[in-house]
Formats: sequence, C-alpha cells, structure tokens
Amino acid sequence: MTTNRQWLLDNRPQGQPSPANFRLVEAPIPEIGPGEVLVRNHYLSLDPYMRGRMDDSKSYSAPQPLGQVMLGGTAGEVLESRDPAFQPGDQVVGSLGWQQYGKCKGAALRKVDTSRVPLSVYLGAAGMPGVTAWVGLNTIIAPKAGETVVVSAASGAVGAVVGQLAKLKGCRVVGVAGGPQKCRAVVEEFGFDACVDYKAGRLRADLKAAAPDGIDGNFENVGGVVLDTILTQMNAFGRIAVCGLISGYSGEPMPVDNFRAILISRLKVQGFIVSEHMEHWPAALGELTGLIASGRLKYRETIAEGIESAPEAFIGLLQGRNFGKQLVRLA
Repeated sequence: MTTNRQWLLDNRPQGQPSPANFRLVEAPIPEIGPGEVLVRNHYLSLDPYMRGRMDDSKSYSAPQPLGQVMLGGTAGEVLESRDPAFQPGDQVVGSLGWQQYGKCKGAALRKVDTSRVPLSVYLGAAGMPGVTAWVGLNTIIAPKAGETVVVSAASGAVGAVVGQLAKLKGCRVVGVAGGPQKCRAVVEEFGFDACVDYKAGRLRADLKAAAPDGIDGNFENVGGVVLDTILTQMNAFGRIAVCGLISGYSGEPMPVDNFRAILISRLKVQGFIVSEHMEHWPAALGELTGLIASGRLKYRETIAEGIESAPEAFIGLLQGRNFGKQLVRLA
C-alpha cells in the first residue's frame, strides 16, 4: 500500500447524521519523525460520543474539526518506530482516527497482549468501554451485595460489562434493551437476572416486575423516557451514574417529568467522562483483562468490513442496529 484512505468530517449534521456528512479521501502514508510510531490500523472503534463531537456546540471536549480525519480509537500493528519502546510487529491501541494508517508519539499508544485477549477486544470490553463500565459502577454507584442495579442499553459495549461486574458483586441486575432478541442475550449470555424490552410499550410495568424491591443503582446510557421511568422506581439514597444520553444525541427532546424524585428519594446523580479518571485505568484494565481471559466476562462484537463501511456502521450504532461493540475491520 502506498496510499492512506481516510474519512473526513465534511459538514456538520442537522439532526441525524447521514453519509453526506463524511468524505472519503486518499493521502500519502505519513512519514514519522523522532519519537513517533507508524501504525497500520486493523480495527476502528465506533462510539456514541462521536455524534456529540460532530456538532459545533459546548461540550466536555472540543468539536471534531471540519476537513480533518474523524476522531476515534484504533487497534493495529506497528510498521515503523522511532521510539525505542516500540518495535515493528507490536500490537497497539491508540486514537488514530478513521484511517488505514496513522502516526503519533509513542506515549500515545498502549501495547497489548493478544495471546490473552483478541486485538479487537482492547477497543471494547478490555478497552475504553470496559473501563467506562468499571469506573461508573465502582466509583459512583458503588453497589453492595443484595442491591438492585438497572442498566440501560444493556446489550451495548458498556452496558453488558456493567451488568456482569455488578453480578460479580452479588447484585440483582436488570437490563433495559430494545427488542426480544437483545433482551434474551442480556439474560442468557451476559447473566443478568432480567431484561426489560423498552420497545414493548410496557416499560413502567415491566420494570416494576423485574425490580420489585425498587432500584438502588442505575447505570444510565440512554436518557429520555427510560431514565424518566427509572427515576420513579429509585429507592431512597439511590445512585445514578450518567454515562450517556444516546436518545438525544441528534437533538431529540429528552423531557424529565419526574425530576422531583431526585429530591424526594435523595438521589445521587452524577455524570462522568472516563478520560477524566485516568487514575482508575490500570486497576480497571487489569481486572477486565483477567476476567475476559478466564471466560468470566462475556462480550459481543458487531464488525463492519472495510473502511468504506464506517459511516453507515456509525449511523447504525446511533439507531441501535448493533449488538455489543461496534467495530470496523480495516485490514
């Protein structure tokens, strides 16, 4: 290969993103300088946070610049290195974006052991989504054995890990997911005690039946009517970790009619961004990798083939068409 195919953000979406917001270009494979490493990306991670960065609006991070490579996590193989800590053939994880090849300082890469865990999983359950699950559950919800924890988007890359970690702590775990197939997998594959299908139209009643003793902890990935319903069933002094609000990422309204429950039940509601908790990453990654290698932590992946598929796969992620971690196989 002599060229590098890249997806750029061409224009900002109005509402739901479309393929027209992106532009596929070819560029030379970059040359590296002192301290830099050239990586051939094998996998691209697609994540909901990318939708927020496509907008030019106030957020916890800067907007994705127009005309530049879309930001995103990657996993691949070192081709060239001018950093003594890396050698050709090393398997690494970084944030090189929507492109086949990328370069960066060696300090921005993490070497991974693919003899224990497949390379792709370091972008999912053994990567940022897994650490997100670990941090939100352990530092905000801090569940005790016997408590009930509800996880929205329970079949997703983050939610599935949250539920399994909560089960290991002795909790009753209830998932919320879209459709009977996803709910069945949440229970049968990931080991949740129950799963509520929010598409069935009985969210309040089904959640009450699945959590008859009320809810002590909520790991929230969706927002909107899901969060609003959960608020009505939270126990006193319950904890809510707000990780994502995917139901409103494209500007959809997310009314919260039951906000008064926060006062009445004296709830702790805390949003968090996992990149602001780097002190927890070593412990989280160590535990997650060990659980995956031993088969005690299960995961699923949805893999789109080829760099050309990235925009459609991303749009499908936002619409809930994926199951587990959404990836693009680049090589």
